[in-house]
Amino acid sequence: MSLWVDKYRPTDSSKLDYHKEDAAKLKNLAQSDDFPHMLVYGPPGAGKQTRITCLLADMFGTGVHRMRIHYITFTTPSNKKMEITTVASSYHIEVNPSDSGIYDRLVVMEVLKSIAALRQPDDAGKRPFKVVVLTEVDRLTRDAQQALRRTMEKYSASCRLILCCNSISKVIPAIRSRCLNIRVAAPTEEEISRIVMNVFREERITLPADLAKKIAHQSNRNLRRALLMAEATKVKQYPFPAGATPVIADWEQYLDTTARMIAERQDAPRLLEIRSRLYELLSHCIPATLIMNGLVKKLLENCPDNTLKAEIISQAAIYEHRLQQGNKAIYHLEAFVAKFMSLYKRFIEENTMDMDF
Repeated sequence: MSLWVDKYRPTDSSKLDYHKEDAAKLKNLAQSDDFPHMLVYGPPGAGKQTRITCLLADMFGTGVHRMRIHYITFTTPSNKKMEITTVASSYHIEVNPSDSGIYDRLVVMEVLKSIAALRQPDDAGKRPFKVVVLTEVDRLTRDAQQALRRTMEKYSASCRLILCCNSISKVIPAIRSRCLNIRVAAPTEEEISRIVMNVFREERITLPADLAKKIAHQSNRNLRRALLMAEATKVKQYPFPAGATPVIADWEQYLDTTARMIAERQDAPRLLEIRSRLYELLSHCIPATLIMNGLVKKLLENCPDNTLKAEIISQAAIYEHRLQQGNKAIYHLEAFVAKFMSLYKRFIEENTMDMDF
């Protein structure tokens, strides 16, 4: 059985539950003859890829949902064989170049070149181009983004690119200026609560309204997270007792405990313990940026002083940038933790001295 987040994912624009005015504009764009390159951006769980899929369905029909996995192999300048996984239908192909790490520029230059150079119109002849969906373009290196810009210009007659990312600030202006920029805002807590209630109604399960509101609030306006949380809560707590609370993912609880350990003690043995806990999270495929953001959020809750908070946020920005540039995430995560320990311990000692006087 599929997860609810996949089972109840809308398949065309008429089934979208929120931002319906924007969905109508995208549908009109899909039916027009002039279809541009697009850059779709917004926070995680806002529904970016769902809306891209609905847009493709409006353009080509239900055939875009019949997808298969393709493995594309290419050779690096050092004669190293690289394989990248793509998902494709007869009308479009989805690829994440950032999965190849430092070789993302080669993926953009070689793989996209071979896709874009091959003119593959749809069966009805309405669209004389194939659509390439690139995800997480904000994680591409600057060289890869420059190569992507050149590819967009060279093969615009036979290929349309739909770029998807969380942060538009990490995409170079040359790409932004060549695309129609579409922002997908996160749904409100009321909208998430309504969608969760509808899913439970489809499953013929009674969900208390207060629990739906708690799930919506705990999800931080992330619809994907809300549906996963709702399904986990149903599995562990149904039938729901009075005052039921949403089930939090194990890795989030583990990260909360890690943040409390950092705030409790600041010394070398504790830093060694934190390193092993960070390794544990990374080994379970939790993204390093997600770990960094979660740590910063939880650690700031333990900081009583606004000046200290500002300094920690400033340092977090530095180490988050290094995290994007480097290859070993553990180095930068551990360095941030050590920096926090230094700042926090100095703050505690200074305040203790003031109290003694």
